[in-house]
Amino acid sequence: MRMRRLAALFAGATLVISAAACGGEKTPTTPTTPGGPDTVNVGVIPIVDVAPIFLGESKGFFTEENIDLNLDTAAGGAAILPGVDGGTFQFGFSNAPSVLIAQTNGLDIKAIASGNGTAGDPDNDFSGLVVKDPSITRPAQLAGKKVAANTQGGIVELAIRELVAKDGGDPNSLEIVAIGFPDMVAALDNDQVDAIFAVEPTLSAAKAKGWSVLGSFATIDPKMTVALYVTSGKLAQENPDLVARFTRAIKKSLEYAQSHPDEVREIVGTYTNVPAEVRANMTLPGWPTEIDSGSLDTLADLIVKYGVTDTRPDVSAILS
Repeated sequence: MRMRRLAALFAGATLVISAAACGGEKTPTTPTTPGGPDTVNVGVIPIVDVAPIFLGESKGFFTEENIDLNLDTAAGGAAILPGVDGGTFQFGFSNAPSVLIAQTNGLDIKAIASGNGTAGDPDNDFSGLVVKDPSITRPAQLAGKKVAANTQGGIVELAIRELVAKDGGDPNSLEIVAIGFPDMVAALDNDQVDAIFAVEPTLSAAKAKGWSVLGSFATIDPKMTVALYVTSGKLAQENPDLVARFTRAIKKSLEYAQSHPDEVREIVGTYTNVPAEVRANMTLPGWPTEIDSGSLDTLADLIVKYGVTDTRPDVSAILS
């Protein structure tokens, strides 16, 4: 496996998405050596969620499909999508709302497999809305307060607002502050915010402080598809065989990861700096092999409900 770090290649992802939607020539996809395996560039994020693709590479699942896998890391899923649309990446990993939003902005993106989902238990998920103040015991009490999300307008902000709304609070009264996951615990500890919405391993660090978890992705939908593996409509049309082979390999990887949590915890240590003791105790996400279209419809509704876009994303266009 070859792995490269993209140094701010896609800084300003929203602007890049808008620019990509305006058209222009797309570079050729799928560099190949005659008689050899297909060289495939995949945009990923160095987080726990992508463990299956690293695990699948180490197990030879992609080699079995005649794919020479090249994993490139970027800062976030929204930054990867213009690269997929433009041919820099043949495939990519991104959170589901970013994929849906990209579709409304004109990017020709197709979802081919689930990236990850919730752990399935609202009370024990890999995500969580966390508070330090013991007097705050339910999401509705966060109305009018500052809450940290890793980015504004993404799946975390949508989850925060919906958890408050479902509990009877005013979701529009929240002040969402963009703070990276690694900095969230310190921000809450220093009272910069009143709550954080964290994912593992940040969630484990917050729980270690004795703080309370008031909800999670799984509270909104236990079957929520949190992220997706995607390709471009161009590649899907021009090289359906490659897309089929990659899809088989990633689904095999997802299935293997779901049934081998100890190997997941070990592989995470090869591409992140998460200490072994943290990896041993963190709650892992779920890795279903199939996309839950119903949860994508839920997310599409939330995107419009909370004003991220005016147009409801067309879920069927992404899945077709």
